[in-house]
Amino acid sequence: MQYRMVKFSLTCLGFLSLCQLGHSADLSIGDAKSVEGELKLSGFLRAKYEDKSWSTNDQKITFDAAKFNLDYQSSLMFGRIEYRCYQYDKLCDFSALVDGYLGYKINQTDKITVGLQNMPFGPGRFWESNNYGGIVTQVGLEDVHNLGINYHANFFTNTDVDLGFFPTDGGNYHGNSLDSARYSSNFVKPDPSSQIQTYLQEKNMWIARVNQKLEFDDPAISASFGGSYWFSDIKNKTHNETGSHKAWALFSQLGYNEFKVTLTGGHHKIDNKDPLNPNVSVAGSFDYYNYLANEGDFYTGDISYTFKDVGKIGTITPYAMYSAYHKAGNFGTSTRNIVGVSIDHKNLGFTAEYIMGKNDLLIGGNEYSLVGGNDDKTQHLLKMTAAYYF
Repeated sequence: MQYRMVKFSLTCLGFLSLCQLGHSADLSIGDAKSVEGELKLSGFLRAKYEDKSWSTNDQKITFDAAKFNLDYQSSLMFGRIEYRCYQYDKLCDFSALVDGYLGYKINQTDKITVGLQNMPFGPGRFWESNNYGGIVTQVGLEDVHNLGINYHANFFTNTDVDLGFFPTDGGNYHGNSLDSARYSSNFVKPDPSSQIQTYLQEKNMWIARVNQKLEFDDPAISASFGGSYWFSDIKNKTHNETGSHKAWALFSQLGYNEFKVTLTGGHHKIDNKDPLNPNVSVAGSFDYYNYLANEGDFYTGDISYTFKDVGKIGTITPYAMYSAYHKAGNFGTSTRNIVGVSIDHKNLGFTAEYIMGKNDLLIGGNEYSLVGGNDDKTQHLLKMTAAYYF
């Protein structure tokens, strides 16, 4: 273990040294303040090292992921295309479109966005400070990108409101699976080997979110609280029936200088109109399908502190997260806990995360983890990444 850690550290130092030879260029054309606007290319290239308690096959440094953003900003319009590729066995054997939208600025605070975009459910796109994400991501309620229209407005002082309608999911892209080569967790066509062959599609997703910011005499203090609600149709294409998906979330964010706390909790319930499997549905993301318990409570708690301008190092942020999906019935609770630190120096980034998962699809689990669970044991993953941002 010590040898592998030393080898990883030396490789990262070499990677960072190469990147130090030059800073990322300003890959932009135009002026964002003009009517014509600005086009800007950005993204990252990332390498990883993983040490898993359930496997010895991943204790090596490999390419992890690449992200490419093309952003458009003008005095009237804005837009984004985000595409990501990942490596499992070979370079970019899974890749997917994450965002592809265009928006109109009604005024300084209000806007309309149309296209493939993050759905306004929960406190934001990410509910935590870490790189890996919480268990609710696999449930399909966090960091979900679907196709639709969203209206964002500031109706009252410090009150942000989102109203969205998403007629369909984000679709399937490049991978080896039948229908799970997608960034967001959605209902998918069951693989031939799946024990459940009912095919569901989520349609007509209505989303509402309200976030109220609080004001304090001390500018070092920041706080907000809010809630969101999700209602959609579940088309059972196998049995030609229509069910529903209902979910709600409450959240709060508190900050004091560089100290941040985010708390999120809620409940969701899926009526899949499946007479044989009314409590379980088939979902998928990142080129893998899995079974999902149709009802449960979810929780995420995140804490972080940012140390800025630390000598010649840059910004250091330690963080910790707890997330859980407590399913209805006799299904075992799924949890994922993370303790980690991120270091950012100019256009370079490094993260080290120790991840503990129980009945976790990605941490030593399998396709049954988000239903009855797998072995009900806590598995561990040490993941380190080094990234170059451009």
